Amino acid sequence: MDRFEQTPTAIWQERRNWIDNEIEHYYSEIGECEEGIHAPYLFFDMSSAFCAGAWVSVIVMSISVIDSHLRETEVSEDEIRTVDLLKQYFKGGDLDWLRKLRNKFVHVKDGLSVFNEYDFFDDQDKLEEFAKKAIKASLKALFQTPLLP
Repeated sequence: MDRFEQTPTAIWQERRNWIDNEIEHYYSEIGECEEGIHAPYLFFDMSSAFCAGAWVSVIVMSISVIDSHLRETEVSEDEIRTVDLLKQYFKGGDLDWLRKLRNKFVHVKDGLSVFNEYDFFDDQDKLEEFAKKAIKASLKALFQTPLLP
């Protein structure tokens, strides 16, 4: 598939079904989750990016979904840095990996671009794998039991 062509409906639906199955998995294990206002909207927009195959966008946005959810449901302090917020309130593995990967895509360090490491056109399978981990991390945050009374 050409990266700049519209995603075929069958592929879009297959990806949408994958997300729906992941949501159902968390819902069946945990049940209702405490929702804020921003995080669900961000998650569904991120889901559209996933269905379209915009893997880097999913990775970048996943940290925003998690950050937004934690700020809305667990912390009342707006001044806490995202890295500290995630370490303190997120219960789940791979988050540091995800945050660092996201930072590689967003920030150029020492003049080196992550796009030299992950070829946008040739590494789609690897980027899709990363995007799936990002979706799962976001869902883990959305469905985690609130830590504060």
